[in-house]
Amino acid sequence: MDARSGEVLYAKNADTRLHPASLTKMMTLYIAFQAVEHGEISLDSMVTISRNAASQPPSRLGLKAGQRIALRYLIRAAAIKSANDAASAIGDALGGDEAGFAARMNRTAKALGMSNTTFKNANGLTRSGHLSTARDMSTLGRRLFYDYPQYYNIFSRRTADAGMAKVANTNRRFLDAYDGADGIKTGYTVAAGFNLTASAQRGGKRIIATVFGGTSTAQRNAKMAELLDIGFGRAPNRVQEVRPEPLQYMAQAPAAQAAAAPQRVASAAPAQSPRPIARPGESTLDSNAILAALSEAVQPAQVEAPVVVAAVEPTPAPVPTVTAAPEPVAEVLVLAAAAGAPRPVAAPREAFAQETEPQPETLALVATAEPEFDESLAEGDAPPDEPLFAQSTAPQPETLAMAAAPAARSNTVILAALTPPAPAPRAEQKVVSRASSSGGRNWGISLGKFSSQYAAERLLLKTALMESDTLGTALRKVATRKTGYEANFVGMTKGDAELACARLMARSSECTVIGP
Repeated sequence: MDARSGEVLYAKNADTRLHPASLTKMMTLYIAFQAVEHGEISLDSMVTISRNAASQPPSRLGLKAGQRIALRYLIRAAAIKSANDAASAIGDALGGDEAGFAARMNRTAKALGMSNTTFKNANGLTRSGHLSTARDMSTLGRRLFYDYPQYYNIFSRRTADAGMAKVANTNRRFLDAYDGADGIKTGYTVAAGFNLTASAQRGGKRIIATVFGGTSTAQRNAKMAELLDIGFGRAPNRVQEVRPEPLQYMAQAPAAQAAAAPQRVASAAPAQSPRPIARPGESTLDSNAILAALSEAVQPAQVEAPVVVAAVEPTPAPVPTVTAAPEPVAEVLVLAAAAGAPRPVAAPREAFAQETEPQPETLALVATAEPEFDESLAEGDAPPDEPLFAQSTAPQPETLAMAAAPAARSNTVILAALTPPAPAPRAEQKVVSRASSSGGRNWGISLGKFSSQYAAERLLLKTALMESDTLGTALRKVATRKTGYEANFVGMTKGDAELACARLMARSSECTVIGP
């Protein structure tokens, strides 16, 4: 969808109603910004925490029932940490209770043109009928950028003071990895999968995209990078910008508004609301970037997920049956802003879906690497010990060999003789052949050298997703050289290595076959 004209640029399953998870908090924050702008509440207003808000599951700021805390801290916790208790506290303060705020959310969504969205709560935890679409969430992301630019910078902060604690951004892995990224919001639940609405600006172009139903943080972020690359490549350099029309203020339901007497006049509203101070960018240590890349690299190969190309005229899709499994991937692009030269981008690639379950040692590595990045624990509604994937393939032969039980011990007892044993008959010599335990998999391919290990790991991950057919059994390895870090795939047969290189070179990618 070109934000300047409203025309869809690229979409797959964009109107399929799925679980939005914590992308819901974008609407909660939109209404909070709207309420501050119209004087309904201020950033310094002290909010009393309700029992409903205090009882929400993780991710949490740690609010207690009856506690009083400034609205600005609740906004920071909901936007940056994706705290469910903070989002519910905002909803209860502005809507009276969960149902009242959900009704306000739905009125606002309808006014914004989000025709396939229904909200049931303020934080996005799984609830029957709480559904949205990739197109609607991209529309909401665009309205946050245009309608409240004075608050938009909060989505790019890596950390912030939330009053009770310093909170870290659940999206900072993508913000640090993609050039020009400055928002917006992540989301995860068991029913939703890994969701993300992201925005990036390069030159005069701004691209907003949404992914629903990712199979992992790494796969979702890789798909988002691909979508944004497509957007920057297709966005025209110059176009007339058409800003959205201002939204009518709807603090109460229409019927209540007509019956209630006016409680404030235009002159009573503040001229402007206090603006959050932008934080300077924080540098990321190479060790953290490398560790994050290694965590992503352990994800197994992916296969293409079913896709549906959205029509130019959006048509309502039937509501899918709510299940605990992630839904098909859905995404949509939104273009905004004006002039600027396009940046060369990679050719479009396909979407992928998770097929196999990571091994226990893999999950342990990711869990110990940097837990605040694991959205399945940080902002979802699944307990930490709940499995995230279902096994669908048989274990590999080498896995079975490693897990094989030791040979049974013989029950025969041999007693040592007091006299020297007789010499054993000399066995006849035979010529035998020695089989390679690697099965001939001593070939590989090199994708080139890079200045940092993070860059090499990132390319290996993207290439593995792109060429899962030929690289599905290969191992990713970064070799440290004097001249840089070499990105390699190893453990391949000669035929597989040559085929993989031929396919990559056909995509204009650098590739060299490595022999034994």
